[in-house]
Amino acid sequence: MTFRAAHDGWQGSTVRAILDNPRYTGFAFFGRWARQETLLDPDDVAAGYVMRFRRASADRIVRSRKPAHPAIVSVEEFTQAHLLRKSKSAGGLKTARKTERAERPMKRPYLFRGIVRCTACGRKLEASPRARGVYYRCPARTLAPGSPALATHPPTVYLREDVLQEAVNGWLGRLFAPENRDRTVVALVESQGTNGAANGREAAKARLAKAEAQLSRFQEAIKAGIDPLALVEPMNEAQAVRAAARAELEGTPAPDALSAAEVHAMIDSLGNVGEALADAEIESVASLYRAVDLQVRYTHTAHEADVIIKPVGRVNSARVRGGT
Repeated sequence: MTFRAAHDGWQGSTVRAILDNPRYTGFAFFGRWARQETLLDPDDVAAGYVMRFRRASADRIVRSRKPAHPAIVSVEEFTQAHLLRKSKSAGGLKTARKTERAERPMKRPYLFRGIVRCTACGRKLEASPRARGVYYRCPARTLAPGSPALATHPPTVYLREDVLQEAVNGWLGRLFAPENRDRTVVALVESQGTNGAANGREAAKARLAKAEAQLSRFQEAIKAGIDPLALVEPMNEAQAVRAAARAELEGTPAPDALSAAEVHAMIDSLGNVGEALADAEIESVASLYRAVDLQVRYTHTAHEADVIIKPVGRVNSARVRGGT
């Protein structure tokens, strides 16, 4: 069966030929095809020969020393794409099962497409429409042979979309409700986790100030008449501490914590979250999920889903009960 992309109608062989064509790097290649003459009929030499062209080996291909035309992609990008495709196809199905599920063209949109992950194996759940509704499933048969997850992974993990949607929408609605918005902003600001970085920079600044003060005292002592040889070791130690503190301050970026006003502005940019959640359009709700960077981790043994949002680049999470 020939693969055909739904958005542009290109066949898989066409895409493969483009990825394998080094001319897109701007260089000209000569001798990529070798002419071979073979007997038309091996049992009848008098029937003559037929001319065929086959790909030449790599040592027979000659590349121009200078670009022959404008490049579409760089040589580095072409090499990385070529090696990535080769690495995925080298191991066959066994290697393909170890890779992340790629998004394929769908006939209909799904709310939690690419969002829900299985905690048993760490992979994304795939949408599976059923007569009673949409389910997200994680089949064990697609795991790589010998994977440690096979010991505890059930044959198939199922999660109903409507149950998850109701719980997530209820949580998000309460989280961004006008009466709870101030509390949500405080939680988001506190969850940015920049206290450790700030404390580290303050400690480095304190060590730097202390070392510079010691060096100043040593210099004043030398001016007062103390033998400089007696202060060699403590001065070297203070200089080492000063150099280490400076290097730490230069190598550690300043904390980029957002203020409460900035978080309020980002939440306001989301619009009316309650109306978006009540909207029957799947695209509207899905766009809101993407705006808050919604992530779901489903544990089939407890029938619980850990729901996480990162609207300010940090983490604020909750646990939603129920799944099947």
